[in-house]
Amino acid sequence: MFTNLLLILTASLAVIALFRRISLPPILGYLCVGLLCGPSAFGWISNYAEDQPYLSEMGVVFLLFSLGLEFSLPRMMAMRHLVFGLGSLQVLSSALVLAAVMYAFGIDLLLAAILGTGLALSSTAIVSKELFSLGEIFSPHGRNAIAVLLFQDLVAVLLLTLLPVAVGQSEDIWYIALPLTLGKTVLLFAVLMIISRWFLPKLFHEVASARSPELFVLLALVMVMLTAWMTHMLGLSMALGAFLAGMLLGESHYRHQIEADLRPFRDILLGLFFVSVGMLIDLRLFASDGLLIIGLTLLLLLLKGGLISLLVKLRGDSTETAWRTAFALAQGGEFFFALLSQLVLYKLLSADTVSILLTVTFCSMLLTPLLLRAAPQLAERLHATDKNHSPIEDISSAGASMHQHVLICGYGRVGQSIGRFLRLENIPFLALDDDPVRVQEAAAGEESAHYGDSQRPDLLQAMNIAEARLLVVAVDNANAAINIVSNARRLNPEIPILVRLRDDSRLAELQAAGATEVIPELLESSLMLAAHALVLLDLPQHQVEARLYEARSSRYQLLHGFYHGAQTTLKDNQGKPRTLLHAVSLTADAHACGKTLQIADLTALGLEVQGLRRDGEELNLHDSILQKGDAVLISGRADAIEAGEARLLAGN
Repeated sequence: MFTNLLLILTASLAVIALFRRISLPPILGYLCVGLLCGPSAFGWISNYAEDQPYLSEMGVVFLLFSLGLEFSLPRMMAMRHLVFGLGSLQVLSSALVLAAVMYAFGIDLLLAAILGTGLALSSTAIVSKELFSLGEIFSPHGRNAIAVLLFQDLVAVLLLTLLPVAVGQSEDIWYIALPLTLGKTVLLFAVLMIISRWFLPKLFHEVASARSPELFVLLALVMVMLTAWMTHMLGLSMALGAFLAGMLLGESHYRHQIEADLRPFRDILLGLFFVSVGMLIDLRLFASDGLLIIGLTLLLLLLKGGLISLLVKLRGDSTETAWRTAFALAQGGEFFFALLSQLVLYKLLSADTVSILLTVTFCSMLLTPLLLRAAPQLAERLHATDKNHSPIEDISSAGASMHQHVLICGYGRVGQSIGRFLRLENIPFLALDDDPVRVQEAAAGEESAHYGDSQRPDLLQAMNIAEARLLVVAVDNANAAINIVSNARRLNPEIPILVRLRDDSRLAELQAAGATEVIPELLESSLMLAAHALVLLDLPQHQVEARLYEARSSRYQLLHGFYHGAQTTLKDNQGKPRTLLHAVSLTADAHACGKTLQIADLTALGLEVQGLRRDGEELNLHDSILQKGDAVLISGRADAIEAGEARLLAGN
């Protein structure tokens, strides 16, 4: 087992790093690792089938627990019409249609009904993880997908429970097995609700009071595994129990900490699950039955996706939401693999049929992350086809009637805040954003927001940039901001352009592209806090304003870098090196002692000299002779700081 795990983790490390570099979802990487390590490819893994099921199933358990934390009981009750309404209609209609297709291929009617129901269920693991990754879990199509998946999990439990009865392999009869399963589920829910309401909050409070991260992580791990074990002992799905436990803990004060602590375990174990799925596929089938597999995969996606889209549209949702829900749920699911293994155990299917069905389901799962990422563009095209016009026509019609208006590129938190102030002053504005969910939410309460990529010159023209009074760029991406500013400046050389960024790392590039003003959000918030602090310390207002002006006119040099601590990571959320602040204390034998500070040499290393201090007092940077005990404050990336310290101390 150890050797197998080592091989899988090593291969996953290389493949996932490659997939991230080429902007492909990690799930596809794990599936490909399983495909390559499996017996039909390189055959690196031996006897993995004996060890893998427990590890991979725990991955799904952790995922469902995390999902339960996000969907608390009140929210679940509010979604009951989606779960039991849309969910039941989707499973029933998809099962009937897919069973009819199976029957047309010559499969026995009862077996076709079982297989059709199995294929009607989607991949909880893939869909949930991708919706989380894309930040679409609370979007309209995300809520639809999660609600349907919850109902599908209930159906999966019932189907696996009733399968031995249906195929004549159990002494129980269905009208006894069904209420027994439902009774177990209700009993489990009641027990977990009692524990989560009266016992767990006190336990988590005691552990949190101890301020021991290890204890908190251990308690969270025990919670997940204990609920999964309880469900397993009742003969139900472990993932269902984990979801119920997470849902009941979703209202506690500790849910964010629990989710953060368990995320590494969830992601790694879930990766093992996807590796196991990839290992089930025989690559030789693609050579012998490639066209059949492609045809059946497309048939599954089209039939299931078309039915889901129709049902969502009939419920009154928009066409875009209907299509995006269909893209999320059109694939087969991991439950179908478990169902096929049971049918093989009962000797109801031939090995060839099982291989084809496994491969078709695998291919549909493989396409799902790509469909979800391409869903905005695909749904937009399908929606445009339905309406016989493109979104650019809506933007053009709105922009044509405006004069001396404001354009907002990026309608997130900052863009919306600016829009509210403009609305208070009765200043007309148009906003453009490439998040369809955000635009859909905004469009429900106002007519100023439109969907589109702000980097496209044709959309800027459609917003009537020639007649605009101001352009505000509030996108959270420096490269996109530079492209927008460059395109806008070509279309209207006179328009003032205000750009918001997180920091000032790309300030010079934006100014070169034509930005009138660049506001680094983090640095400006630091300036505002510092200004309020000085005012509260009774410094004159004019002196405070002078300090602010000095900091801004020097391109925020005063604020560059910060002293890092033991818990500070050297990279930001985008994986870019942070700008750090470091004080180099000169020793008696330091190379720089007895000389003036060579600022140019340090600047060439990518550093900024923030100050020179001796005995707590500031010295002149250019004239002072350095001596033992002086502290030279430099800011820059970690590697540049190391090089600068070496130059000051050793002359390297």
